[in-house]
Amino acid sequence: MAPKVAALVLVLLAISGSRADVNPDEVASVIWKYFMELGSNAKDTVDQLQQTEISKQLNTLLKSNLQSVSAYAEDLQERLVPFATELQARLAQDSQRMKEQIQRELRELQAKLAPYADQVHQQIGSSISQLQAKMSPYAEELRSQVDRSAGELQRALEPFAAELRERLQDNAQSIQASLSPYADRLQQQIDGGVESLKERLSPMADELKVQVEQSVAELRRGLSPYAQEVQDGLNRQLESLTAQMERAAEQLRTRLASSSEELHAQLSPLVRELREAASGDAESLRQRLVPLAQQLEQRVGQTLEAFRQQAAPFGETFGKQLVQRLEEMRGKLDTGAAGVEDHLELLEKEVREKVAAFLST
Repeated sequence: MAPKVAALVLVLLAISGSRADVNPDEVASVIWKYFMELGSNAKDTVDQLQQTEISKQLNTLLKSNLQSVSAYAEDLQERLVPFATELQARLAQDSQRMKEQIQRELRELQAKLAPYADQVHQQIGSSISQLQAKMSPYAEELRSQVDRSAGELQRALEPFAAELRERLQDNAQSIQASLSPYADRLQQQIDGGVESLKERLSPMADELKVQVEQSVAELRRGLSPYAQEVQDGLNRQLESLTAQMERAAEQLRTRLASSSEELHAQLSPLVRELREAASGDAESLRQRLVPLAQQLEQRVGQTLEAFRQQAAPFGETFGKQLVQRLEEMRGKLDTGAAGVEDHLELLEKEVREKVAAFLST
């Protein structure tokens, strides 16, 4: 989400017209996404949070976009802009303290777990194996759903190519008269097919999110006996792990939705070309339609095959991301060294807490 878009979403939330309609978690998500957009990666984000011009930019964006439509919106505008910029400044000030806190907790956790290093390694290794076993069927199901949905859409669109070739046998006036309803039906088929595809794929991300929660809960139970004196540190690491895995699940959902939208955008020009042909003169109509009739089926097939190649591996990629997160956690417990992601998790948690407290007033 681009910074201006993020600011605009925040605006829409802010001017919803009643206090009950403003969701603190949504507002916090928008602010945090804005901060994340400041850098190309996690380290850049932490670094740029400490640059004063960022607060000026956020201040300008919010002021320029926030349109007051009620007394509450005006009040919120006056309070929200300084709060957001002050929050950025607070994060910059607290950043080093948070780093030190995470490092201290991890070193303490490492020291307490050191006598049980073999058991801890075995427990995390077992979690990795179990996670891989759980993710494999879902990855295969996602691949199957992509193939099945793309195949159904292709079969639904195939008759349109044959119908267009048949129409070319009619006279020019008849073709031109029937082309607009034909284009309407083709567009409806594309719209409905892509929407059906999205409805099938979207629940997959929800199912994977449930598996993530179960896997972390099992890991927590397995590690708890070895970390009874440092439960807070272990809980923070597991909360960070959960947040990273859930973010990966949301990224999977976004990637599936984006791929579906791209598919729609690539198929729709076929309809536009038909409408453009229908709007021309009748004499050259057949000349313009013949190449399109010959290519329609092939172009649909190529577009859907490209979608298959892009979307089908998403499940496998997601599974690898989760395994990588577990491997990183095992490394942190071995070395006692925290990464940038841990720092960001704590920063994001503070953003959410401060936004909730701010809106509650």
